[in-house]
Amino acid sequence: DDPKRRISLGRYYRLADAEYLTMQPKSPGEFAESVGIEMDTVSGDEVTAHVEILPKLHQPYGIAHGGVYCSIVETLASVGAATWWGERGRVVGVSNSTDFFRSTREGIIQCRATPLHRGRSTQVWVVEMKDEQDRLISRGQVRLQNLT
Repeated sequence: DDPKRRISLGRYYRLADAEYLTMQPKSPGEFAESVGIEMDTVSGDEVTAHVEILPKLHQPYGIAHGGVYCSIVETLASVGAATWWGERGRVVGVSNSTDFFRSTREGIIQCRATPLHRGRSTQVWVVEMKDEQDRLISRGQVRLQNLT
């Protein structure tokens, strides 16, 4: 066996001989893909994406489920934080707070994540989601722990 072979961990990989997990995002992951999150840009300074709101994402009253917005917030913040942290280790979410301002039944929502704080041990990312009329639908914040 090659000691440097890559082991799949969903959207992440690690080198088999690493003493700790060194994880880098390769895609938003199967869960995020099932929600329909399409990444547009990814960097350690900003992540943008879009999501088409379809009936499969509705709650019983015919509007997008709040969990969709929470999932977008967690995904974009995690990808941005992991990209910025890079080879130093991995990041894990420890807190997600998402507010809902408008409901939506259909259409494309634009999503943008930016860092509010990036430190040695934690990061805080803010994610905003807007509808096709550029109205704020939801805003969330994720605190992530940097692990080495």
